[in-house]
Amino acid sequence: MAKFQYVRANNLDEAVTLLSEIGVRSIVIAGGTDLLVQARQGSLSIDRVVDISRITELKVIREEKSVIIGAGVTFTELLKSSIVQTHATLLAQACRRIGSLQIRNRGTIGGNVANAALCADTLPALACLEADAVIVTASGEKRIPVTDFVIRPHKTQLGAGELIKAFVFDPPPADSHSAFERIGRRRAMVISRLSLAGIGAMNDKGRIRMMRLVPGSAFPWFRRVKVVEEMLLDEIPSEELFIAAGQKMAACFMEVSGKRWSSPYKQKALAAITERSLRQIVGVEK
Repeated sequence: MAKFQYVRANNLDEAVTLLSEIGVRSIVIAGGTDLLVQARQGSLSIDRVVDISRITELKVIREEKSVIIGAGVTFTELLKSSIVQTHATLLAQACRRIGSLQIRNRGTIGGNVANAALCADTLPALACLEADAVIVTASGEKRIPVTDFVIRPHKTQLGAGELIKAFVFDPPPADSHSAFERIGRRRAMVISRLSLAGIGAMNDKGRIRMMRLVPGSAFPWFRRVKVVEEMLLDEIPSEELFIAAGQKMAACFMEVSGKRWSSPYKQKALAAITERSLRQIVGVEK
């Protein structure tokens, strides 16, 4: 493992100052579940690690007009939060599927997003919630929609001297339902090969009035697939509709990603988890 300096920041201002120091290649560490693996693999080229794990401003979960989740909140803390359970059920579902208990106890939502792996489970959920990332810079704060924050795998809009402070989103409609589906090589302690986050609601005539669908590990970004959402709006839920939506999702995947060795599997799997998610959201059993 390459040698580097370690320093702990006591607050956000100190963290930004350390990260902004010219001539010093710095990176933050919170839970360390991604960073330490990268360090051991020799894929990091850094001079200093800035520990932000004890900054209290990053550990908040609160509800104002919007829901605010600090970037330093761990997956376990998210799972235990009544605010998350009430207003972001699919985010709790995503966190429950991440790694082992030890990883969930250490790993943070900010680290999961900043690492920007295609298999990151919190990213589809946050995109589905239409969350913004609050970024702290030397000149103040700015907000970037999570859907725009990830540029490509392992590449974000986070600039030098910047760090994620929190994620902010408006609670979904009170009558909405959500789902988070994931496929891996086995049932536990595995990264996602495919995932899908969804939120939807019905009107008083039994038709779909709102739908958000965000796949993970499928496209090179985390965004709503609006062409599939639009074909569901104002429709009465049915098995035929869900199958058509799954096929459309798979077709969108092929159009963007092209044909690869894994395409035959991913096409069928993505269609299947789309159908499964829609059944959960609208409360229709197969």
